[in-house]
Amino acid sequence: MAAKVVVVGGGIAGLAAAYRLRTLHPAAEITIIESAKELGGKLRTRELAGRSVDVGAEAFVTRNPTAVRLVEELGLTENLVHPVLSAATVRAAGRTAALPKRTFLGLPVSADEVRDVLSPDGVAKVAGERDLPPLHVEADPDAPDVSVGQVIGERFGRELVDRLVEPLLGGVYAGRADMLGLRATMAPLVGKAQTLTEAVGKVLGPPRQGTQPPVFGALRGGMASMVDELAKRAAARIRLGLPVRALARTARGWRLEIGSAAAPEFLDADAVILAVPAPAARKLLEDEVPAASAAYGRVEVASMAVVSLALPPDAVLPESTGVLLAAGERHADGTPFTAKAFTFTSRKWGRAEGEPVQLRASVGRYGEAEALQRDDDQLVAAVVSDLWELTGVKVAPVERIVTRWGGGLPQYGVSHTSAVASIIDAVNKMPGLAVAGATLRGVGIPATIDSANAAASAIGAYLTSRSGEISAPSGLVGD
Repeated sequence: MAAKVVVVGGGIAGLAAAYRLRTLHPAAEITIIESAKELGGKLRTRELAGRSVDVGAEAFVTRNPTAVRLVEELGLTENLVHPVLSAATVRAAGRTAALPKRTFLGLPVSADEVRDVLSPDGVAKVAGERDLPPLHVEADPDAPDVSVGQVIGERFGRELVDRLVEPLLGGVYAGRADMLGLRATMAPLVGKAQTLTEAVGKVLGPPRQGTQPPVFGALRGGMASMVDELAKRAAARIRLGLPVRALARTARGWRLEIGSAAAPEFLDADAVILAVPAPAARKLLEDEVPAASAAYGRVEVASMAVVSLALPPDAVLPESTGVLLAAGERHADGTPFTAKAFTFTSRKWGRAEGEPVQLRASVGRYGEAEALQRDDDQLVAAVVSDLWELTGVKVAPVERIVTRWGGGLPQYGVSHTSAVASIIDAVNKMPGLAVAGATLRGVGIPATIDSANAAASAIGAYLTSRSGEISAPSGLVGD
């Protein structure tokens, strides 16, 4: 009989894992269980003023080619688009300046790159980093990591942290530089005894001549097309709106308890892939894989909101793709900004003449719950006020969508790489079990797909090794 595999989680990690497993084991019986009422996780597309917009992840980096390769594999290449404008800005010390181009998450190859953003003293501090003794942070995931904010503040100055590194990392992790780990978030910079200026130069390489390759990619019509195609190609049985309450090892594989506590169902499987956020993984692994559960418990998570706005067609946004806000930026009246970043969607991706002007704001960082406690009307009003202060655009939106992402953004702290190593080590010792998701290899779409491919490969190899042993499990009890 065909092997039975259950994938817990219907976000990009679970869907990509199910699809990859299907290519490896075409005859497998794959079931995807998702607690929400729809697939996609943080890939979510909605209609705003007659146009499909992504209210979760809106793009993927192309430096890691995994997402582009998957788009091609799924036959979606015709939908692949790149920004029509590449001119981001940052608001720091009360003024808006162009975001320096030759930096790695805010760390520059030279002080000249940051002269428009930092004060003269801040520029001098950056210039002096190359004369400091080499910094050595071991690449070993079990070795002690260091705080991004601490080490960069000491070597480059606090201005660089607050005005560039913090807003850039906040955009990726919804976290704080002082709590994120250097190895966890900037792995290419560690492992060798060198200054950070030298390390950044090696990562970026020499300046390229001519047209630069696009940094970001997206899908015309929204990320939902990738979600839909993965679900189709996975050819899995999909069950929505069902939480997985427990996971237990059996003599023949694994048993999952799903549904309500009052009327649970039990599903038997030869193998399981867990593609869920850290808090859910911690709970499900608590009894059978306590070491992995404890390691997942060390991963903090952050909440955030995306406020998507459609403005009248005659609204005129600045000629940039958006603006990041440095730590501590305030309105002229002294009140803090609510948004941490704006993306001028219509500028970044283009729009047809006569269409409403689209943009989105990101709200919320780790430890900042106050802004997210406002209701939708209050949050939109605050974001519109921020937009006016930053751009001079003062118009009421014709439509809006507020999307709240509660507790789903893992924080890559100073113990993160050690935690991930512990998770992988413990899970690898459990036959027929694998994990995937944004906790493991990075929070972006390509890194999440990488984790899904690794999980599918591990389960595929396990099923192959047991191909002569697997018989029909008992199936669904109480269905």
